Amino acid sequence: MDFTSKTVLVTGGGSGIGEAVALQLAAGGARVAILDRLVQRAQTVATRIGSSHGSAMALEADVSDEVEMSAALQMVAERYGRLDGIVANAGINGVWAPIDELSVEEWDRTQQINLRGTFLTLNKGVPLMKAAGGGAVVIVSSINGTRTFSSAGATAYSAAKAGQAAMALQLALELAPHRIRVNAVCPGKTTTAIGENTTRRNVEAVTFPVTFPKGDIPLIDGEAATPQDIADAIVLLLSDRARHVTGTLLFVDGGQSLVR
Repeated sequence: MDFTSKTVLVTGGGSGIGEAVALQLAAGGARVAILDRLVQRAQTVATRIGSSHGSAMALEADVSDEVEMSAALQMVAERYGRLDGIVANAGINGVWAPIDELSVEEWDRTQQINLRGTFLTLNKGVPLMKAAGGGAVVIVSSINGTRTFSSAGATAYSAAKAGQAAMALQLALELAPHRIRVNAVCPGKTTTAIGENTTRRNVEAVTFPVTFPKGDIPLIDGEAATPQDIADAIVLLLSDRARHVTGTLLFVDGGQSLVR
């Protein structure tokens, strides 16, 4: 998959799925704008790409902050002059708790990062893609809120991820005349550090008993996916090999959501 002369923005690109995507895109010749709220993480990935003779820039921004996102996309335009792809990957699990124990502030924070952040990423990035003559967007949603609803207390997270999926379908049609494809990837359990920003509080009170067949993830006998497993699917959707694919939710979960 050749990304030579293409520029792709990856939010949450300093670790996990975002890092794996950035590295794979760079290996394919892309110029990668790596955005993370912790710029040192983004810089580490950018340096790694540069050491392999690739081109990357590190951007520091909170995806929920309009001013910071506007500035970040302006920096991309100034450095690379175009934008051909967006991976809206930045997100948090937030607080998982019974609905009557979830505070308004906890609800809002999850929506701000996951949903508002995706909106601002596209709101500021799509004009550059239109100017470039088209491209591809991949939104990282989840099996939660789209096909799985058994994660106790995950109301705020599931609502945000369902919103991201709806956004992908809506924009696939809206942006088609501009030759911009929009798809969403819905991972299941994946070995990333997202647990660092997850708080579970009294979820036992709303846990519904579910009996699984052998292995929560049937395809690989219960083992979680790696970030690279998800990145491979994302990069495929960004590539010209998926040139006729838009408005699709791609479940990359080893069958997990089919048994949950």
